[in-house]
Amino acid sequence: MNASRLIAFAAMTATAALMISGCSVARKQETVGQYIDGATVTAEVKAKLANDPETSAANINVKTIDAGVVQLSGFAKSQREKDRAGELARSVKGVTRVHNGLVVKP
Repeated sequence: MNASRLIAFAAMTATAALMISGCSVARKQETVGQYIDGATVTAEVKAKLANDPETSAANINVKTIDAGVVQLSGFAKSQREKDRAGELARSVKGVTRVHNGLVVKP
């Protein structure tokens, strides 16, 4: 093979390898059903926080990660508000665990 054919072959092989790897599915990619379940759990937790007189939903971010794991982030005005937000999140159907990352900032 001459040099130009070798370079062309290497380029085609590299392109094919990149195309094949681009078609693979990530290990932790969630299905449509899992995404909808997570969005539903997130919405229910946010609704409970918004309807509770002890919590300020505007300062609390809610995200559902994995199957039923809820992550709370943002700021709470007191330790009681932080604890209450965690309690409310745990009370939602489908929540398996709560990571309460709220920071108390009076």
